[in-house]
Amino acid sequence: MTAKWDGITSSEVLRDDEVVIRHALADAAKQYNWKKTQFILDERPDLINVTRPDGRSLYTPLHQAAHGNAPMEVVQQMVEIGAWRTLRNTDDERAVDIAKRKGHQCLVQLLEPVYKTHISHTTLHKIQIHFHEIILGRAGDLVKKFRLRLPELEPLLEIEQPRMWFPVPGMYGGFSYWLDGEGKNAKLISESWCRVVGGSGQRHEITSREGKLVDKGFV
Repeated sequence: MTAKWDGITSSEVLRDDEVVIRHALADAAKQYNWKKTQFILDERPDLINVTRPDGRSLYTPLHQAAHGNAPMEVVQQMVEIGAWRTLRNTDDERAVDIAKRKGHQCLVQLLEPVYKTHISHTTLHKIQIHFHEIILGRAGDLVKKFRLRLPELEPLLEIEQPRMWFPVPGMYGGFSYWLDGEGKNAKLISESWCRVVGGSGQRHEITSREGKLVDKGFV
């Protein structure tokens, strides 16, 4: 199953029941109530990388686990159901950075990212800048209206098949994107569309140098 970048930061975009469950998960993790956290994630593993609606810290359950020195088996379970160890909070910290800062050395090895694809941070960051420009060019009004968190590409490096889907509320579609190649020659392929508008599809190839439109009119 393709991983999803959940860019939702505002409760305005969510149904009431979804707001409730996301707050319940965030509360449980912040209170270091690992039993309740695990119970919610057992029911909704798709929420493993989400943050609190309308929150500022951008802490995921894994960030909280690192902060609260959760039992290793709790952290291991989070990783196994898909917690991204490269995901960063508002302070640009990964879970492993928080564990190191808090002196929770027993969690550091478990929280160190394991990369399946190898691209330098500099190259990936340049690709990400061009990707964000393309997103804003296509759906900038919706990104601003719904306060969406744009996709960060580092988590792709952890995934066996480095592909993700970024749904955009109000677009009736979004962006499917994946990495092609490694090292300096790596590129990101992005396909985006609005499913209620015929021929709205666009495919972009994005390198560290540029993002260019290579196909359009599909979907």
